[in-house]
Amino acid sequence: AEAAGGTRGRQRRARTAFTSEQVCRLEKTFQRQKYLGGSERRKLAAALRLSEVQIKTWFQNRRMKLKRQI
Repeated sequence: AEAAGGTRGRQRRARTAFTSEQVCRLEKTFQRQKYLGGSERRKLAAALRLSEVQIKTWFQNRRMKLKRQI
């Protein structure tokens, strides 16, 4: 049987704990533009010491949060 809350054969990635400075910068960037292109995503990822996938996922989640609020 599968362990409670686990996935069969594959570990889930640990949730990223963003610092308050990272969240502040991400929010400011989001206020200016809701979608980031590849070059903007690379620059922001390097500046915040995060991966491009983490930036992309944060923006996707933030757009969904905004959609729920509206």
